[in-house]
Amino acid sequence: MTAPDFRPTLRLADRTLDLHRPALMGVVNANPDSFSDPGHRPLEAIVDQVRAMVDEGATVIDVGGQSGITNVPEVDPSEEIDRVAPVVEAIVAELPHVVISVDTYKPAVARAVLEAGAHIVNDVSGLRAPELAPLVAEFDAALVIMHTAAPPKTRLQESGLYDDIVDEVGAFLAAKVAEATAAGVHPEAIVTDPGPDFTKTPAQTVEVLRHLPALNPQALPMLLAISRKDFIGALTHTRPKERMAGTLAAVAAVGSGTGVILRVHDVGEVRRFLTVLDALRSDDPVDPDLRLVDELRWAAGRPDGTKAV
Repeated sequence: MTAPDFRPTLRLADRTLDLHRPALMGVVNANPDSFSDPGHRPLEAIVDQVRAMVDEGATVIDVGGQSGITNVPEVDPSEEIDRVAPVVEAIVAELPHVVISVDTYKPAVARAVLEAGAHIVNDVSGLRAPELAPLVAEFDAALVIMHTAAPPKTRLQESGLYDDIVDEVGAFLAAKVAEATAAGVHPEAIVTDPGPDFTKTPAQTVEVLRHLPALNPQALPMLLAISRKDFIGALTHTRPKERMAGTLAAVAAVGSGTGVILRVHDVGEVRRFLTVLDALRSDDPVDPDLRLVDELRWAAGRPDGTKAV
């Protein structure tokens, strides 16, 4: 299976995001009940995490102020704003070259973060709020439209939910893209997301990921949130932090082409994986002077105890 290719650029208000190679989107949780970063953390710690992800190769940071956990209630928009807006402001001030996405479907939160300098609204609700697309258009920002068959924070996994999941997910995304462009969002500022695991069983998610071009006939950029997902855990019988190998396999299969934003937890590992994959797939000549630096030859230093010169 060859990883699919989509349009290799995304239009943002003040720049263009180059997607000729997959862009890595680091996940930053500004909420105390996430799967990955549980517990309240001060702003300084969150910004340190952002710096580390950028150093590892992230060009996009996705900030979330509400966990997707389904057994807790939604966060009030004012509280969500208090969580995410200061993070956006800090990234803008300290790392102005970084593209900032905010994971929200609430118009009030979207307005606050766009005013703070965010570039992308990552809407996991599938445009359930009619005000959201016009708001994104007002700020000339980009919009991620994700497929889901249920409201946010609803767990729905039924084998018989879809008659033809590829056709139904594709039709949903096409309708929502048309809705967004009619509301004024620039066609080159739209990203589609097939919603792996969202209202999908592991088998349904696999079917969707096998047919990404059919879901995206306009070849719009795609966001693929395939890091540590349930379908990987189901296939490999592993817990979230044991799913690195499965995540990399998914990246190779469907997320290593052009026009892709990869939403990942382990930025450095995915970047190194893509570096080697690119070298082995490419016909470009390899620098004949490429060498491994001496200090990287041993796991714990030179066996004779001397230091590399």
